[in-house]
Amino acid sequence: MSTRRVAILAFPDMEVLDHAGPYEVFHVAGELAAGVGAPGFEVVSVGLRPGPVAGRGGFTVVPDHTIETLPGTDLLVVPGGAGTRPLLGDEALAAFLRERAATCEALLSVCTGALLLASAGLLAGRPALTHHTALTELAALEPTAEVVTGRRFVRTDETVWCSGGISAGIDLSLHVVETLAGRPLRDAVVEEMEWGWCQGRGSAD
Repeated sequence: MSTRRVAILAFPDMEVLDHAGPYEVFHVAGELAAGVGAPGFEVVSVGLRPGPVAGRGGFTVVPDHTIETLPGTDLLVVPGGAGTRPLLGDEALAAFLRERAATCEALLSVCTGALLLASAGLLAGRPALTHHTALTELAALEPTAEVVTGRRFVRTDETVWCSGGISAGIDLSLHVVETLAGRPLRDAVVEEMEWGWCQGRGSAD
């Protein structure tokens, strides 16, 4: 069975768990996949430019690639955090997100990462979700989006998914593991991480 490559975006002042939560889910899924006969995952990080990236509180990531050098990937995760706001006018990032949305199997936004998707035009006329403090901001960025509340995550189209704030990215990542690799692998990851699974508060559609 083939292994899917997951790239997780890193940028200054990103929210730590938005990046680290999905990283842990997909990395653990990659470690446990063979044991349940499921396809695996490998995880890399991608920065806007070369060099270390300091997230919230100084949490530092050294990306494996940049948005210019990243090879083909199956999944892309876009975290949120205060650092999303300075990037809303970054056309190079917006073009990267549009290109990956067209070629990836799944594009996931976590928390206010949805603002970057909206800025790139990827949420027009579609359901969308973000941190509860940024719902008005999301609606202003993309007035045609159907801003969803009361969910942990929502599927926007065949490729794009959005989660609510911070820890909700873990629930979305677990759901995507199940969708792409099966429930036994998802259950194995939940058990390994001792995570309180919140499937009932998500939305597959």
